[in-house]
Amino acid sequence: MSIKEFDFTKEVKEGKTYDRLRGLGSLVAGSKFKIKYVGTENIPDEGGFILASNHVNLIDPLTIGLGIKKRQLHFMAKKELWNHLIVAWAFTTVNGFPIARGAADTDAFKFAMQIPQKGYILAMFPEGTRSKDGKPGKPKRGVARLAAGAKCGVLPVSIYNDEGLKRHSKVTVRFGKLIPYEELGFTSDKPSREEETEVTDKIFDAIKALWEEGHCE
Repeated sequence: MSIKEFDFTKEVKEGKTYDRLRGLGSLVAGSKFKIKYVGTENIPDEGGFILASNHVNLIDPLTIGLGIKKRQLHFMAKKELWNHLIVAWAFTTVNGFPIARGAADTDAFKFAMQIPQKGYILAMFPEGTRSKDGKPGKPKRGVARLAAGAKCGVLPVSIYNDEGLKRHSKVTVRFGKLIPYEELGFTSDKPSREEETEVTDKIFDAIKALWEEGHCE
């Protein structure tokens, strides 16, 4: 069976498979980590927005998604993962889509922008890659560029794990309060690189503030 290219022209939508796989996902995440969720009341029940989090593990979308009971996540992952048939099928089935890192991936960007515009949740990891030491790294401007293009708010989230990625390590996922689009700080529909950097830093500062709270008791 050959690997098909991801179809970026298809309509962004959600299916029942994502919800059906929640139980399996819970078993996978539960076998690896002891996860606690804080601030789930901050997750909007409706409306499109970007969920931005620090990045520590390949299953971060799953770890975060299990804390969002009533809604589904859509997330981007590195294009190389779509070179593996089973991985490509699994990620696509649960609302994942590929993006080429280190390049201007216009198709992926346009597809991603439609997600919050259609009222769904786009999960992003502004660092663009996983942290090697578990600490928040340096963010890229993609999250600000997408928020500007979609004209949507951003929900900051942190994943805290001070025990490394060993089996059954403790993980705390904190959901912050949504930053409305009007409060992100854009002054035009086409922000400059400097303005994108400022907005990205504002978003990531909110993520780091959550992360610095550490584990919940």
